[in-house]
Amino acid sequence: MPNQFRFRTLFAHGGIWIFGLLTIIPFLILLNLSVKDLSQFNLQRWSITFPFHFENYSAAWAVIRLYIWNSFVISGVTVVAVLVLSCLAAYPMARMKFFMKEKIYYLIIALLMIPFTLTLIPLFSLIIEFKFLNSWLGLWGPYIAGGQVFCIFVLRSFFASLPEEMFEAARVDGADELRILFSIVLPLSKAIIATLGVLNILNTWNDYIWPLMVINDDGKMPITLGLSTFQQMFTTNWGPLFAGYTIASLPLILLFMFASKQFVEGLASGSIKM
Repeated sequence: MPNQFRFRTLFAHGGIWIFGLLTIIPFLILLNLSVKDLSQFNLQRWSITFPFHFENYSAAWAVIRLYIWNSFVISGVTVVAVLVLSCLAAYPMARMKFFMKEKIYYLIIALLMIPFTLTLIPLFSLIIEFKFLNSWLGLWGPYIAGGQVFCIFVLRSFFASLPEEMFEAARVDGADELRILFSIVLPLSKAIIATLGVLNILNTWNDYIWPLMVINDDGKMPITLGLSTFQQMFTTNWGPLFAGYTIASLPLILLFMFASKQFVEGLASGSIKM
């Protein structure tokens, strides 16, 4: 029995290692291709070649840095606004009583059932009507409005699971609802808020369809659209092209490295129930 258990453990660990390598190998290939010049790429594409041409990164960074900055601005404003508004909306839904509270909550979460593709035409019509076309406001508005739905759903469930005794003690001490939210609820919700923040950043950073419809100005394009323009500039110069792809992937990798602890804690806490 112990040998059988040991075999199953080794088999499971071996499978994890194999899938892990399959995940990492494409990124290693990307790094290898990003330091080649044109002749090295054509003659020795899959092998490691010397010298490394790190000037590819300088050429790529000169073009791609504007697009990365645009994505930082778009995603940063979006995630801050979504989290702030979601916390302010989820707390009354979870801990306060008011007229038609449950009906309003069900109307909000019903929006989760509507596919984003069905809202593209109405949203685009609104953007044209408000004259937000080719403006970051045309991205922020739908991102903030749409990102709140899932966050309210998750935060409302988490806030409702907190012990009622804490809220009663705070009210006895004279704290109002806003003070309770900022002094008690939010400090206890750091992990789940961090998880929702990472998910929102991923959604906005990687979105391609909506920016393609709204943004035409090259100076306002996020990284997803900028890579298309970047690819046209380095059509046959493969080294800088793959260097640009590498640079574009670094922000999300660094984000997960620094936020992985809070992200895993938020998932492991059982707060997100699908």
